[in-house]
Amino acid sequence: MNLLEWLIHGTIPVPGGALGAREVIGNLFGLASAILGMKRLLWAWPVGLVGNVLLFTVFATGEFSGSIEEPLWGQAGRQVFFAAVSVYGWWRWSQLRRSGGASDGGAIAPRWATWSERGQLVVLGVVGYAAAYVLLTQVLGSWGPTTEAWILAGSMLATYGMARGWVEFWLVWMLVDIVGVTTLIQAGYYPTAGMYLFYAVFVVIGFFVWWRATLTVTDVHDDTDQDQQVVSV
Repeated sequence: MNLLEWLIHGTIPVPGGALGAREVIGNLFGLASAILGMKRLLWAWPVGLVGNVLLFTVFATGEFSGSIEEPLWGQAGRQVFFAAVSVYGWWRWSQLRRSGGASDGGAIAPRWATWSERGQLVVLGVVGYAAAYVLLTQVLGSWGPTTEAWILAGSMLATYGMARGWVEFWLVWMLVDIVGVTTLIQAGYYPTAGMYLFYAVFVVIGFFVWWRATLTVTDVHDDTDQDQQVVSV
């Protein structure tokens, strides 16, 4: 079996079952993206995009945890939205990085969202959940639309919050991971659930890293007007 065949059809034995090669590699790219995002490095976005592509093929076909089952369209759909929002995040961080970035060398200086921005997140969350639920029940079909709708909507919120540099996005990720791990356990995919739980540890660490950075890191820009224009996007 060559490398390409192994990536498409190969599995990796783990305690309690086996994981598809694409599933493992896709999640490793996702983990790498989270670590780079924690450090606020621009590479977080393109690395994450590679993981999105791999994981979409995993969840859309149901080929995860070494078995072929019904697709998880909420999990698959969020990879598509990840990619779309990640392009925005990549562009925005690139603009801020070129105009000076943060005082510690990061592409962006993290901050807490304002109450108005938190209100936006709540409204987007409610609307996004309702739209995702309708999509999963009326168009795509889903065995668990109640939980998958939140996984999809919450994932979009978290990725958007990261692009904006809001510390709260880590909290949204925690809620997504809690529901995601629970969903996978209910579906019987224990190895995958364990992998997501391991990933959640880094989400908690990332939250405290960004929280601490809000106390010490400031924006560094040569052109204040340009910064205000970029931040308003």
